[in-house]
Amino acid sequence: MNLLWRTILHFLFSDRRPVSSPFDVITSRFRVLPTDLDVYGHMNNGRYLSISDIGRFDLLRRGGLWKHLRRHGWYPVVASSTISYRKSLQPWQRFTVESRFLGYDERNVYLEQRFVVAGEVYARAYFRGRFLKRGGGHVTMPELIELIGDIPGGISVPPWLLQWGSDVALPSTKAPAPSEWP
Repeated sequence: MNLLWRTILHFLFSDRRPVSSPFDVITSRFRVLPTDLDVYGHMNNGRYLSISDIGRFDLLRRGGLWKHLRRHGWYPVVASSTISYRKSLQPWQRFTVESRFLGYDERNVYLEQRFVVAGEVYARAYFRGRFLKRGGGHVTMPELIELIGDIPGGISVPPWLLQWGSDVALPSTKAPAPSEWP
């Protein structure tokens, strides 16, 4: 497991932080460690996605969903992600990851996460994901809405993000997906 110790620390301390709604912005604090750096001396681009995992986990825990997911035998998976970088995070720099559910369509949930230093966005990522059942199959949207609730007014998935989710989707696991290059 990538970032095992950070994940354990966030798991232990997330219960001590304020609980909120899944549609609230959840802030998770981090510091750039030497193991996060690439050969250029700033945080490696892949590390942003790994740290995003911890932020989403924190969102599930503090948003009150984690215990319900475990009780039902459900777990989240990322189907698609995209990230844009604006500024580099430097060694030992403190930063936060702000995470929030944006909403859902008929099959997927959408989240936004921002890497922020002193109120300034350094990178922003969007994720399209699903919830699967340990016994097999996926969680239906009515099941998920019953757990998460309706999207509060003022929060919505931007139309371009819905289109992006459709454009980058791979075929279903039940459909063939041969690796053929043009």
